[in-house]
Amino acid sequence: MNAVELVAALRDLYRRHPETRHLQAWELPWMLYALNYSDELEDKAEIAAAIEVASGDHPGWRPAA
Repeated sequence: MNAVELVAALRDLYRRHPETRHLQAWELPWMLYALNYSDELEDKAEIAAAIEVASGDHPGWRPAA
């Protein structure tokens, strides 16, 4: 999955499953895989970067520091 697809997947995940907004980057690879957003477990560093982009649209979605 490339970076654009990963950001789109996170935006969709957050929209469909708002309870996942609080998950940390290390928790999301399995969530994305289990919900068929990805065919493989994605890299945590790539997910962390995608979270920053996806959450930039909605201040309430920003992960806790």
